Amino acid sequence: MTVQTNIATRQNDNRGTTIDPADPTGQPIDGPADNAPTPTAPRPGEVGPKLGRRRINRQIMALAIPTFGQLIADPLFVLIDTAIVGHIGDAALAGLSIGSTVLLTAAGLCNFLAYGTTSRVGQLMGAGKRREGLETGVDGLWLALIIGMVISGAIFAWARPLCTLMGAQGEVLDQAVTYLQAVIFGLPGMLLVYAANGIFRGLKKVRITLVAAVLGAALNTALDFLLVFGLHMGILGSGLATLTAQWFMGIYLTAPSMKWAHEAGGSLAPRLSGIMASASDGVPLFLRTLALRICLVTTVILATHMGTHVLAAYQAVNSSWNFVLNMLDAIGISGQALVATEIGAKRYDNAREMTRISARAGLYGGIVIAVALAVFGFTAAPLFSPNMAIQHLIATGTVVIALFLPLAGWMWALDGILIGAGDSTYLAATCGIVTAVYLPSAIALGVLTTTARPNATTCTVLLWAVFSIIFIGGRSIFNGLRVRTDRWLKQ
Repeated sequence: MTVQTNIATRQNDNRGTTIDPADPTGQPIDGPADNAPTPTAPRPGEVGPKLGRRRINRQIMALAIPTFGQLIADPLFVLIDTAIVGHIGDAALAGLSIGSTVLLTAAGLCNFLAYGTTSRVGQLMGAGKRREGLETGVDGLWLALIIGMVISGAIFAWARPLCTLMGAQGEVLDQAVTYLQAVIFGLPGMLLVYAANGIFRGLKKVRITLVAAVLGAALNTALDFLLVFGLHMGILGSGLATLTAQWFMGIYLTAPSMKWAHEAGGSLAPRLSGIMASASDGVPLFLRTLALRICLVTTVILATHMGTHVLAAYQAVNSSWNFVLNMLDAIGISGQALVATEIGAKRYDNAREMTRISARAGLYGGIVIAVALAVFGFTAAPLFSPNMAIQHLIATGTVVIALFLPLAGWMWALDGILIGAGDSTYLAATCGIVTAVYLPSAIALGVLTTTARPNATTCTVLLWAVFSIIFIGGRSIFNGLRVRTDRWLKQ
């Protein structure tokens, strides 16, 4: 996510291209718009112009649409895999649920690569230090590659114990291990995408990431059909298709980052001090994400113990949920970028107004997306499984999460703004509290379903309702209480 940085008219590169401070995307311009002089941003502490709601909404959308491309890569790959693997069999779909959870957990824990790189690159670019900023971005790329290779090797070696720990047994376990070992060495490529996204966000050049996501999804889909159905490789082919798409995206986004750093006179070699700085800056965000991932992993373990049909349906619902949440997260990141700029310039009244409008945009976006998701759950369930019972569970789970999506949109917008304000320690602490409440609740639900043995539909409703009430509701309470104060503005 983007960070605090004062955006003023400045030199964008060595060719003298300027950045328009009124353009939140930060794209280079050749001259003033509409033949008007380029506006000058107020100095820190000045009130600045009163920003209208319509203008702020336009700025949010200008950033949200391309930012969405930065966020959907992994969830989109898993969603594509889910639609393909669901037609192999119920055990394969359930196994994919286990394997993809391990993959997304490992990748999600490393999203500080994007957040931290964004912060450092943005601050250095704002200070006019282009070479140092791009060198810092290169440090993030090296860190991503190192972490990715180490984690990939460890997960490959421990794939079966990890999947067993999550409750997989028999054929489901075999399918999960096959998928995980096939896909896991694509993780370094995806972490390169995260780090490169941090560079692009810091430079305010976010459109290229949307192109990368579209091309990666197209490649993954084509290879899925070829390997799974054409060459009859089953879930193994699905994992290999995703691996290839992940590395394609990683190289596609890394290449221009390295080129810009070289042109700016920066070093492309790994620098130990820079790599260590990149790692240490992301600790609070890592702890925040760790707490959230514990909740998600606990949920899939709970679904595993509810039966193969519930677990298979969970995979389809969870993949859809992850996909639409990235739409909401894109709104949050956009608002965060704008609010962080105002906070950095100490224009706190503008920051508060942008926070209110961004949160409202997340709420309204959640309402619209919730309706679309509910319709999708009923009409598209056959895409994920030919089994009518699983289709029914997919539709049921989708409706439950759709009910909570407006609240999720509001909460995610505030979450992004608090990250941009540098309030990561508060987020880490409160996410830990939410996790401490959710874990015993999930255990209690597991005991209840084991002893009472409700049907699969009831299990699906309870699974998603408890998760949404505690996870989404708890985080909403903490984020809402925080923005009612001024402490988050002056971190």
